[in-house]
Amino acid sequence: MGTGLNIIHCDEAMVVVIKPPELLSVSGRGPHNQDSVATRLRKLLPDIIDQPAVHRLDMQTSGLLVMARTAQAHRNLSRQFEQQQVLKRYVAVLEKTIKPISGTILLRFRLDPENRPYQVFDPVSGKISLTDWHKISDIKGGSRIEFRPLTGRTHQLRLHAAHPRGLNAAIVGDRLYGSGQPQDTMLLHACYLCFLHPTEGRPCDFFSEPLF
Repeated sequence: MGTGLNIIHCDEAMVVVIKPPELLSVSGRGPHNQDSVATRLRKLLPDIIDQPAVHRLDMQTSGLLVMARTAQAHRNLSRQFEQQQVLKRYVAVLEKTIKPISGTILLRFRLDPENRPYQVFDPVSGKISLTDWHKISDIKGGSRIEFRPLTGRTHQLRLHAAHPRGLNAAIVGDRLYGSGQPQDTMLLHACYLCFLHPTEGRPCDFFSEPLF
């Protein structure tokens, strides 16, 4: 299929794409933020609902993204994500080597309204975020990590990597929480999704190997 999207699955209920880095999941405000996975899908599939997103990946994050084609599928998939019934795995490369080999990170954080979209640690009024992780390997100057987020907070994995109460090692290329520069690609990739098909009820799982 065209439109510059890597579509790995498409049926009457849903579409699964591998989102490239630097492409929005859904359109933002202003004319310069209109290009997105959702807008490209609407051009390709005229019958798709206006708001097909049931979850999102940060613009800098690459990997598996599922979109609903119908209102019924959107309700079903959204419920699965909201109720944390979807299994998700990400691969990341950190800016420095870490010694622990696995663990669980639990942090409370919230949006900093004075510095959007930056998220800040707040043990009192922050929302709980939970991630299991393990180290895949050490590489030159850093570590390769698999994350399994158990909640779906904004910037969860990026904050869990960078924060001193997390891994204290930002993801390579992260321009918000790490030392990434405007030209850098962030090395965070959504590599696995598993959920129930929104109309058929059968388990569906999808894999995508990162390019890094």
